[in-house]
Amino acid sequence: MSGRLIVFEGGEGAGKTTQIERSQAWLIQKIGNKCAVIATREPGGTDLGKQLRTLLLHGDSIVERAELLLFAADRAQHIDTVIRPALAAGSWVLCDRFTDSTWAYQGAGRGLDRELIAQLNAIATGGLTSDLTLWLDVPVEVGLSRRQGKGDRIEAADLAFHERVRGGFAELAVAEPERIVRIEANGSLDQVEQQIQEAIAAKGFW
Repeated sequence: MSGRLIVFEGGEGAGKTTQIERSQAWLIQKIGNKCAVIATREPGGTDLGKQLRTLLLHGDSIVERAELLLFAADRAQHIDTVIRPALAAGSWVLCDRFTDSTWAYQGAGRGLDRELIAQLNAIATGGLTSDLTLWLDVPVEVGLSRRQGKGDRIEAADLAFHERVRGGFAELAVAEPERIVRIEANGSLDQVEQQIQEAIAAKGFW
C-alpha cells in the first residue's frame, strides 16, 4: 500500500487534535496490518520544531515576515526528517496543519504576499502536497469559545483576524475541491468523525 499524507486543517477550536486521534485509531483498525499510521503536527513535529513552536506560539514581538519564515523552517525540517521517510516506507501520515494553514493564517490573516508564501511553501516542501486535506470548519466565535485559558499568541489575535483566516480556508476549498474537503465541525464528535471517515473512504486509497 502506498504512503498517504492526510492533513487536518482548521481555525482555532475546530477539534483537529481530537479527530486526528480518532482517525488514527480507525485507520489502524482498518489498514494497520498493511502499513503504519502515524500522527504528527506543524509546528512541533520534530525536536527543532518543538523549539520553534514555543517561539511561534509564546514568543514576544515576532514580526509577520519572521513568523512566516519560522513556519517554513519548521516545515522543511519536518518534511525531510519525518514525513518523507514515513511516506517512502509506505506509512500513512496524519498531519495537524500543513501548507494551507500558512496560506490562511499568514496570507489571508496577516495579509502577507501570496506569491511569497507560495514560493516559501515550495521551498519548504520540495513540491510535496497532501493527498487529502480535511478542513474542519467551525464558526469563529464557537471555535474561540472552546479554548481553555487565555490562549497562545495566535489564538489571542482579534476576531477580525480569525474571520479572515476562515475566509482563507474557504477560498482554498473552492480553488482545490479535489484535494480539500470541508468538514462541518460544529456537530458532535461522532458526527464529525463520521464525515471524516466518509471523506477518506471516498478517495479510494485502499
